[in-house]
Amino acid sequence: MTAAFDARVDLGRLRSGHGVKWGALPPGTLGAWVADMDFPVAPVILERLREVTDFGYPHWPGGDPVAAAFEERMARRFGWLPAAGRTRVFTDLIQVLQVMIEAATAPGDAIAVHVPNYPPFLASIRRAGRRTVPLDPDAFDPDALRGCALLVLVNPHNPTGRVFRREELSAMAEAARDHDVTVLSDEIHADLVYPGHRHLPFAAISSDAAARTVTTTSATKSFNIAGLRCAVAHVGPDRIRTALDRMPLDYFGQPSTLGRIATVAAWREADDWLDGLLTVLSANRAQISRWAATLPWDTGYRAPEGTYLAWLNCAGGPFGSDPATYLEEVAGVRLGRGAEFAAEPEGGAGTAASHVRINFATSPEVLTEILDRITAALT
Repeated sequence: MTAAFDARVDLGRLRSGHGVKWGALPPGTLGAWVADMDFPVAPVILERLREVTDFGYPHWPGGDPVAAAFEERMARRFGWLPAAGRTRVFTDLIQVLQVMIEAATAPGDAIAVHVPNYPPFLASIRRAGRRTVPLDPDAFDPDALRGCALLVLVNPHNPTGRVFRREELSAMAEAARDHDVTVLSDEIHADLVYPGHRHLPFAAISSDAAARTVTTTSATKSFNIAGLRCAVAHVGPDRIRTALDRMPLDYFGQPSTLGRIATVAAWREADDWLDGLLTVLSANRAQISRWAATLPWDTGYRAPEGTYLAWLNCAGGPFGSDPATYLEEVAGVRLGRGAEFAAEPEGGAGTAASHVRINFATSPEVLTEILDRITAALT
């Protein structure tokens, strides 16, 4: 672990701050639910933020530094060179999704998405009056894209942690071409991939994929700066780029100066911190795998290939039909509630309802306490 990364976690600091992960919890309850990390922010990011002395309207004489940092990082880290002049800065990925739904689809259109999936994405699709076409993260059916206007790809996948292989992405790209489907590729967890796996940007699959894909990402997950609200979208499709250019500029809002500065510092200067983070996350991931193997039912557990999220099936356990609620009440641990990751929440949640999502981006000591509490709830 590099000296730049500090794996210590101060729960008192977290509970007294403004973060929802710990601030929304009753006293004594441990949080492993919302996808924030518990670690302190990289020192270089804090240093760059402290250097800011002017909070007036921003001015970027050399062009938006976030767009440039994004394009450099994609080329350096993932071998994909985004086309110049097509990167827009947004506040977060939910905003990107909502804007692209309006630009690429019409009310009543079908949007394909792997299910289970990130709850705010599913909610955005429903609120926009579009139909969800669920896809299986483990078995892609090319015909499922027939009649769809948009494919929302989350890779690495949340909540299962799947990192899609080249052949899987190629099959999706071919189906998108055959059925003329626009693709929104959420790659926010791209930096959080474990040995033996490799993130491949969807737009790098082929020239056709690049021309129909909106790639969106942010430094917020990998560098724990979600509250600073800054994301990017690289707009491949000409028709969407034209549609966005026709919209009033103020429709999109503006991320703050601090969000931009933190993002640039993360992508250009904090990779040593990220290396240390991945060392800790890899150890925590292994700990969860060992623990899951001791549970007295067949969980079918698979260690995530990316992200810091574990997707655990509790169907054979003693925690009832809503295991997350049971474990919060009995064990004092708040986990992600499986039903929220389903295309249809509550009654239509299907197998997702039996699952919990465990956020293991915390210290080994806190993670051990969380797992011990769940184990104690077995008896």
